[in-house]
Amino acid sequence: MTIRSFSFGVAALLATAVVVGVGLVAALLQVSSGAAKAATFSPYVDETGKISLPAGYRSQWAHLGTWAVREMMGGLGYHEVYTQPSSVEAYQQTGVFPDGAVLVKELRKTTAAPLTTGHATWGAEITGWFIMIKDATGRFKDHHLWGDGWGWALFQVTPEDPPKLVTQDYKTECIPCHIPARQTDWVYIQGYPELRGTSNP
Repeated sequence: MTIRSFSFGVAALLATAVVVGVGLVAALLQVSSGAAKAATFSPYVDETGKISLPAGYRSQWAHLGTWAVREMMGGLGYHEVYTQPSSVEAYQQTGVFPDGAVLVKELRKTTAAPLTTGHATWGAEITGWFIMIKDATGRFKDHHLWGDGWGWALFQVTPEDPPKLVTQDYKTECIPCHIPARQTDWVYIQGYPELRGTSNP
């Protein structure tokens, strides 16, 4: 092998290494950018669109309202709904949910018994959580948990931790229950006086 051909070979190897290196850096930057974008959007969503259950919502977030819901088998359930205080403030000012707003609906069984105050019903154990996360820009195209301006996720209580995400397709499992609230961004606003600024001090 001549010195010249050796030099050409080394140059080719260096050029290939540079191309591979640039490609690797670009890929890493893209992954990093996607992760950063998701983190900036919401700490409860990863770069793939996977939704997680917020921790500490009951003690740190605003309680929007309570629904008493007659279950399919005839029992009564309580649905307690929470959101971030900043989302309440934004909604009161603009009338729309801000990008990244999270609604946590805590699903509970109920217990009833005659008390000195009368026949009373109160919340018992949690059976699951329904989560909605506002996505104003349509970040996750064709994702089974995302569409119509929101991320949708139902978690069920299991013996293991964390709770199990059971939603397979928001279009068939979530949207049908929200059709009557379509004109108010799929949310039953009438149950949340806090958003209208009419709750008692």
